[in-house]
Amino acid sequence: MSKLRIIKDFQKLSQELQEQVKLVYPEGFSQHLIEFQNAKKEIVKALPFETDDKIYLLKMSVRVANQIIEDDDDYDDDGNLLDSVKEKYVGDYAELDYLADNENYNAEEDDDDDDPDVIKKGRVGDDDDD
Repeated sequence: MSKLRIIKDFQKLSQELQEQVKLVYPEGFSQHLIEFQNAKKEIVKALPFETDDKIYLLKMSVRVANQIIEDDDDYDDDGNLLDSVKEKYVGDYAELDYLADNENYNAEEDDDDDDPDVIKKGRVGDDDDD
């Protein structure tokens, strides 16, 4: 069975779906936008989000994606979902198996920043000698 694809604005989602999207994208939206061609043959950017029966393509430009995060009190000044908010949403939506179907979803918390098994992401060329 293929899932229904829905193109929609993020702001028009229910509050619950918006919260679930934030769980899947705790570090913001703009870096996860994809491009596709709509029915009018226009190239559109969107944020993908899957539920049990639907694949949402949440229309937004990079500018709009950044503005949504900037205006949202659930995110800090660096564009990261606040830990307290993430914990609440993980608790609220723990029973939803489909969240794990989303490529970017990671409900696990890393409480130990000194854990040697954790590889921290950085950009090539970044160094601490500046």
